[in-house]
Order: sequence, then C-alpha cells, then structure tokens
Amino acid sequence: MAHPTYDCFIQGEWIPANGKQTLEMRDPATGALLAHIARGQAADINDAVQAATRALSPWASRPPVERARILHAISARISRERDALARIESLDTGKPLKQAFADATAAARFFEYYAGIADKVLGASIPMGSDYMDFTVREPLGVTAQIVPWNYPLQISARGLAPALACGNTVVLKPAELACLSVLELTRICHEEGLPPGVLNVVPGYGYEAGAALASHPGVNLLVFTGSVATGIGVMQAAATNIVPVLLELGGKSPNIILSDACLDEALPAIIRAAFPNSGQTCSAGSRVLVQHNIHRQVVDQLASLNARLQVGPGLKDGDLGALISKDQQVKVQRYIDTGRDEGAEVIIGGQALAGTDMSQGHFVMPALLDHVTSSMRVHQEEIFGPVLSIVPFDELEEAATLANSTEYGLVTGIWGNDLRSTHWLAQQVKTGQVFINTYGAGGGVELPFGGYKKSGFGREKGMDALLSYTQVKNICIHVQAPRH
Repeated sequence: MAHPTYDCFIQGEWIPANGKQTLEMRDPATGALLAHIARGQAADINDAVQAATRALSPWASRPPVERARILHAISARISRERDALARIESLDTGKPLKQAFADATAAARFFEYYAGIADKVLGASIPMGSDYMDFTVREPLGVTAQIVPWNYPLQISARGLAPALACGNTVVLKPAELACLSVLELTRICHEEGLPPGVLNVVPGYGYEAGAALASHPGVNLLVFTGSVATGIGVMQAAATNIVPVLLELGGKSPNIILSDACLDEALPAIIRAAFPNSGQTCSAGSRVLVQHNIHRQVVDQLASLNARLQVGPGLKDGDLGALISKDQQVKVQRYIDTGRDEGAEVIIGGQALAGTDMSQGHFVMPALLDHVTSSMRVHQEEIFGPVLSIVPFDELEEAATLANSTEYGLVTGIWGNDLRSTHWLAQQVKTGQVFINTYGAGGGVELPFGGYKKSGFGREKGMDALLSYTQVKNICIHVQAPRH
C-alpha cells in the first residue's frame, strides 16, 4: 500500500526539502505507517521566510473585506471536509474520533470568527484640542512564525493562522514532527480556497532543525509558540537576538476546586472530562482536584467509579481515551505515577499500560487517580502531560487559593460551588488566565481570550484580545493651523 508524501509548502507550491530527506509518520495506537513528511531544515525555512516577506505588502494592502471572504471560504471548506480531517487527526495523534471531530469543528470556527473581524480592526481618535488631529491605526506586524505542537495540530494551527491572516500578516508555520498531517491538509485547503502564494508557507521537520532556524531567523517579526517551558525559553532567547516579540503558551497544572456545597453530580463528570482530554496531553487539562475535607472521601469514591467506566483504545474506535503520542511519553507518564507512589500518594485506580493483541503495539496508559497527594509532591507540581489526576484535600478557602497558586503554572482554574461569595472570592485570588465557575472549558471557547500567568506564558490567543498580539499601534498626530483671514 502506497503512503502519501507531504513536501514543504512554499510560495504556493509543494516542494521537496532541500536535503531531499523525509520523516515517517506513524499511528501511535498501532505503529502503522501513515505517511512521509519532508524533513525541512534551515535552507527551507529561509526560502519560506523570503516568500512570506515578498507576499506581505500585497496581502496587507488588500482590502480587509477581501481577506475576510477568503477566510470565510476556508472555514466553509474545513466544515465540508470535517469528517476526513477528523479521521486524519485521530490516526495521527491517537485521540478518540469524537475529540478529533471537535478539533475540526473548532478549526472551522476560528476562521469564521476572525473572518468576521478582518474588516473591523479599528484605531481610535485622541482629543488634543483644536490645533491637532490625533488618531491611531493598527498595522500588521509582518511575517509571523507559528511553531505548532503535536497534541492539537489542526486546532492550534487554525487558532494562530486565522487572526494572523485576518490582520494582514503572512505566516511561516513549522508543525510538530510527531503529528502534523492535518496541518498539511489545512494548508492544501487554504491554497485551494484562494490564499495567495507566499501568504502561508509550511515547513515540516524536527524542532532542533527547522524550528530552531525559524525562531532565530532575522526576517521574522513575531514568534508564536505553544509547547514546553524549556523550549519556550529557547524560543525567547532566539527572539531576543533579533528583538522580536513572542507569544508563548507553555502549559499548565490546572486545578479544579470543589467546595463542600458543590453539586457533585454535575461537577465530577465534568472534572473527569477536563482531566483526560487527548489522554491528558492538553496544556489546559484539569490535572489537579482540590477538594474540601468534609467531602473528600465521597469525591474520591465517585471519581474512582467514573474513572473505572472510561474506555481506552485506538482513536478510530472512539472511546474516551486514545494512545499517548509516543513510547517515550508512555514511559514518562508511568514514571511519574511510580514517583507519586514513592512519595506517598495512593494510586486509587489506573496507571498501568495496556497489553493484548489489539493494543500491544500502541502507547496506552489507563487513566490514573492519585489520592493523598500533597503540594510538595512532583505529581502536584509538574506537568505530566498524561492521564493522571491528583487529589489534594483542604479545609478553608484561603488554603484552597494557596494550593491553587502553589505551582509555577497559571493557565486555567475551575471552581465548583453554589455560594457566590466564595466562588467569586476564589476567582479573584487564583493567578490564572482563565477561571471557570461551575463549568470547565466552556465548549472550547473560540471567543474567550486564552493564555497564562507565570510560566504558563504570556500574551493572549483567541477572542478579540488576539488582535493585540497580531497588530502594532501607530499614532499619527497632525498639526492643524488656524485659517488665515
């Protein structure tokens, strides 16, 4: 059976990498070969940046309504191809088909949302008295570099592409080498729906080759990165050399705080869903549960019961959890579970790898629930990026706030309770970019600004706030002389 090969996409054409090398893409659930992708390197990145630079002025000066119409067409095309894109995403990342379908739906929505904004990127007038006319305009930053992770390749690509293009920027995108087939299909859709050559350029390959070359390229005007703190530091250092702004989303260790008056029938199923999307390989996963002491035992028992019902298997079988992205990730997750046990946590359920004739080749780990966790433990402090949920009891609201803020991350917090004073007080105290009360995630939240405090990064994606990241403000002041008589 022949497998497809995806080249680099530069100046509106599919071009083999300069080095003519390719990488294999494999299904993490079975190990089956899915495709080959180009192994782009510095020379390919340079070609892509030059193409984006040439395309910048024509694209930025194009009437915004025309940019909007192209983005609308891309959104409609994603919707029409949603089933096929979801299948590719499921096979490539290992996630359940229904979660991949939600990613494709969100990708279409990002283009729809920012298509509606493209002709509404407004400036403001500033009163300076009758002798001056002063106003601001928002201009595109220029060539934007998007370095996209493997866990949500389709959705995160759309999240960055749509506002960048709507504001008149051009893009060089480096997708992750572990999972990027949906990104390359999205690239095809953008081209076929009228995006001009050079406006979007995509160079797949390794992070240490293509990614590093893109982050350090002097022709880039904005670096957008989603990934680990360690790699984010490297991206910042590379950007600093060229005095280039960065937009970083670096992960989280997000808590769900359960107060004693919470409706557990509503809260606990939502908390399980928040903990294990994409098998917990999600920056905003609610991987910590902070629960008031007097309902601790009840919450542990009910979470264990819900956890036991979860179905794990290949993505196309569409259970609740799929495979982890790689063998390395599987080993890492199990080591964290062992570390938690060694530090004194109790593994209530899960944590074992799956064996058997149909899943022995895949990178599966049963979702794990850890009780008797304390704030000093590594499983409480560090982002595991796998299906591990830790439980920490507390007594007073002040203790809950302290525990919530006790890690180096600050991305999302969920709060569950029916006393408005308590929930609102906690919402003000937690140091996270998003807070959800009696819900979590709000359905993906294309409209909701998303980003973190502390080592979760800075800048905001999604919603209107993304426009602040993809434009720069120019102030124009005109001296108006009084008429002569």
